[in-house]
Amino acid sequence: MTPSEDQITEVAEVFRLLGDPTRLKVVLACLDGPVSVGDIATAIGASVSLVSHHLRLLKGARMVRSQRDGRQIFYAAADQHVRNILTDMIEHANEPASETPDEAYHGHPLLWHR
Repeated sequence: MTPSEDQITEVAEVFRLLGDPTRLKVVLACLDGPVSVGDIATAIGASVSLVSHHLRLLKGARMVRSQRDGRQIFYAAADQHVRNILTDMIEHANEPASETPDEAYHGHPLLWHR
């Protein structure tokens, strides 16, 4: 499957959004959602207004979804794809670093020759 230019742009934007540590914490807090803005703010040690700002951007990128219950809004990861992206990257970050460049590029011959 070859992604279209629009798909590449959208994926790049998602990774750009997740490049902000606070925003990443917000999404991670939503993985077990639904969770309120106040609870997210408490969990990650940020202000409610900052969390709300990040949630607005994440919702626009379809990373989180919201549901209203009375006067309160609760947020959760948009779908299983979001959960998979984050859990896979966390697992990847927890893997031991390769000891040699050849091991780092194992299975990717195009990356062996820079």
